[in-house]
Amino acid sequence: PLIKSAYPLSEEFLDAYYSSLSYSVVVVQPLRYFSFFFCLAVDFANCGRGQLKFESGSTSDFRIDASGVVYAARDLEHIFILALGDKKFGHPCFKVLQMCYVHGFTLSDQNKQNKSQDLTEIMFPSRNADSQLKRMKRDWVIPPINVAENSRGPFPQELVRIRSDHDKNRSLRYSVTGPGADQPPTGIFIIDPISGELSVNKPLDREHIPNFHLRAHAVDLNGNQVENPIDIIINVIDMNDNRPEFTHQIWNGSVPEGSKPGTFVMTVTSVDKDDPKTFNGMLRYKILSQNPESPSSNMFTINNKTGGIITVAAGLDREKVSQYTLIIQATDMEGNPMYGLSNTATAVIKVTDINDNPPEFTAETFFGSVPENRVNVIVANLTVTDKDQPNTLAWNAVYKITGGDPTGSFSVPTDPTTNEGLVTVVKPIDYETSRTYVLTVEARNEVPLARGIHSPRQSTATVSIQVIDVNESPYFQPDPKLIKLEEGMLPESTLTTFTAQDPDRFMQQSIRYSKLADPANWLRIDPNTGRITTVAVLDRESPFVKNSLYNATFMASDNGEPPATGTGTLQIYLLDINDNAPKVFPQEAEICEKPEPNAVNITAVDGDLNPNAGPFAFELAHRPTDVRRNWTITRISGDYAQLRLKIGYLESGIYDLPIIITDSGNLPMSNTSYLRIKVCQCDPHGDCTDQQHIMAAGLGTGAIISILLCIIILLILVLMFVVWMKRRDKERQAKQLLIDPEDDVRDNILKYDEEGGGEEDQDYDLSQLQQPDTLEHDTIKPVGIRRMDERPLHPEPQYPMRSAAPHPGDIGDFINEGLKAADNDPTAPPYDSLLVFDYEGSGSTAGSLSSLNSSSSGGDQDYDYLNDWGPRFRKLADMYGGSDD
Repeated sequence: PLIKSAYPLSEEFLDAYYSSLSYSVVVVQPLRYFSFFFCLAVDFANCGRGQLKFESGSTSDFRIDASGVVYAARDLEHIFILALGDKKFGHPCFKVLQMCYVHGFTLSDQNKQNKSQDLTEIMFPSRNADSQLKRMKRDWVIPPINVAENSRGPFPQELVRIRSDHDKNRSLRYSVTGPGADQPPTGIFIIDPISGELSVNKPLDREHIPNFHLRAHAVDLNGNQVENPIDIIINVIDMNDNRPEFTHQIWNGSVPEGSKPGTFVMTVTSVDKDDPKTFNGMLRYKILSQNPESPSSNMFTINNKTGGIITVAAGLDREKVSQYTLIIQATDMEGNPMYGLSNTATAVIKVTDINDNPPEFTAETFFGSVPENRVNVIVANLTVTDKDQPNTLAWNAVYKITGGDPTGSFSVPTDPTTNEGLVTVVKPIDYETSRTYVLTVEARNEVPLARGIHSPRQSTATVSIQVIDVNESPYFQPDPKLIKLEEGMLPESTLTTFTAQDPDRFMQQSIRYSKLADPANWLRIDPNTGRITTVAVLDRESPFVKNSLYNATFMASDNGEPPATGTGTLQIYLLDINDNAPKVFPQEAEICEKPEPNAVNITAVDGDLNPNAGPFAFELAHRPTDVRRNWTITRISGDYAQLRLKIGYLESGIYDLPIIITDSGNLPMSNTSYLRIKVCQCDPHGDCTDQQHIMAAGLGTGAIISILLCIIILLILVLMFVVWMKRRDKERQAKQLLIDPEDDVRDNILKYDEEGGGEEDQDYDLSQLQQPDTLEHDTIKPVGIRRMDERPLHPEPQYPMRSAAPHPGDIGDFINEGLKAADNDPTAPPYDSLLVFDYEGSGSTAGSLSSLNSSSSGGDQDYDYLNDWGPRFRKLADMYGGSDD
């Protein structure tokens, strides 16, 4: 029952009033641990503003959560009295507004009979009849209605009764609106419009809809609203109807080997669709099994609330156990194994490798051998073992030579496939210097060893290397060897001794010498002593001398097995002497025959070097006498002079002027050289205007003779070809034309566009055409019967005759010659007909077949046979076969 008052009530009154309230529940079956008992809807209006915490008078038997849900704290089979109260005020500061019916519990028989009378009522706030709202001190607080999910009925199940004070004097109708009533999902909640009893019509699912917000309405029979709508909140009480679900069925994690206890590994998580604020959604984790159980069955533990997995024991060793498989269980109801729902997942934990195993050599000493002077040769293979994971930084070996190699002749790279150390020679080794090497090699990993791990003695080994003596090549010292000599040294002069040394001190061998390269063939070497002498005069101005340096290469060979050879270069620096006379330069020039310009500048060239070359002295020779009379030479500088005409006019032509040039050597050398000058007529610009440039170019007599010989030979070849062609034509004319009469091309006449009778029209008699010589020539013809289109009476031109022996080229020549003759023939068509050139065989003596100039007269020839040749030939028969008229 509710207490309505406009004034606050004292705590003593409320304490006495609510202490008298009691509620009885009958258990029809024993209660199990954490089973749902019943729930309370509490009005906190009279209990202050603080958060209430409920407590049970029998805490060992019952537990109450913050929402007022009562659970069994242990298995109960007898009746207990349960007193509920507020921990803050020390008295039962609540009023029971609703009883929740769940599976396993029912009301007593008396309550069943009076359930309609005991159903909790919700009253509308009262107001005046004139619909004028009266100001109240505080609003009504309608506590939520709690309904357990998954209820088995029977349905409909009454929840609460809604009433209005106006139903005492008139009839009212009640209704509810909102989701679950008249809005989707509809039909869940229904209300009796007369009694106002609100009922649930089907089981609820908290995971689908956790609460419903409805509005209750009261109207009269006319539909007029008599009360303001009130809000009703229905909370769906959670039940443990969902198992925990892991977000992954297989969880993968890793932990380094050798990890200390307490090292974090991984976290597994699961979710439960039940309310996480209740025991139904409170999950707890635990490890069910570990495989393998080595070195301990409890290597890991899990935080039962967060799912974090950590190590709890030492001894993780990847080389022994590389992977652990854990079965993880998640259970709701705070992990209660009897009433909680559970699920499992698998956690796979890989033990990762650390460098806790150093590489160890498989032997204390390794052996190898190498020939001397060989490089990039593998001497020995060093093998190691490492228990760490292959092909990782903790497994890959790095080798270092720590002793026995002061010159750095060896290195030890790592084979990436086998992890072996390859002892390799990187610098030439000399047997005469050291016959054996003993190396100390240390093996390490690419990453340092783990803390607390030290390298054992097996991580260091020795390598004994034997050097094999081989026959080495002799070598010249120094190489190249430079000597300085004056040029002009006479043959058979000794220059120097160029010898080689044999590095094989422990072999008794002899060396012989030979010349390998001597471009000018000036030198000779003694095969036993290496003494070098000259065989010709050394000339610095030779083309084989570059920058006064002459290079010759010699070879030294020993008599070892196999023989070895070495080469050396002798460089001879030739000092210059004055052995070359100067020459005029340029050797040809042009000058105008009269007045300016009539001078040319000249210089001299000398094969020697200074001071044996310039400055030069220039003068004209005394012979012939006209040289000094016509010319004069003036020195411009030490190397240049100017030559000019001394007279006002000199006839055009080519003149060779002898000029005496003297160099500046210690013993000066003079030379008379000739300057070829072309004197020519010049234009105003000083350029020659005559056609004698070719002569000025100065072609030699030999060149002119060569050109003439070539021309004569070419003419002889052309003449021989013409004679051969003439002779061949005569031979072809002497031969007879060997053609079978049946193959005569004149018989193979095909007639097209024939409109006559048929094949019989082509039965021609060709005897007249093939034997034209048997016909009499028509030499006399009366003048009076000449036709208008007949050929004029002129002498017939001489047309070419075919030769008896044709060749592939003379048919075209024959046609071209006939065309030329026809162009010059005054009696040629067009007055008669189209002149057709056709080749009908060679040597034909047939005359003209023209109808205007027949070879026989009409009286002597019988043309009746033409009637048998077809319609076109009948007209010819009429023309020639008739009488003269």
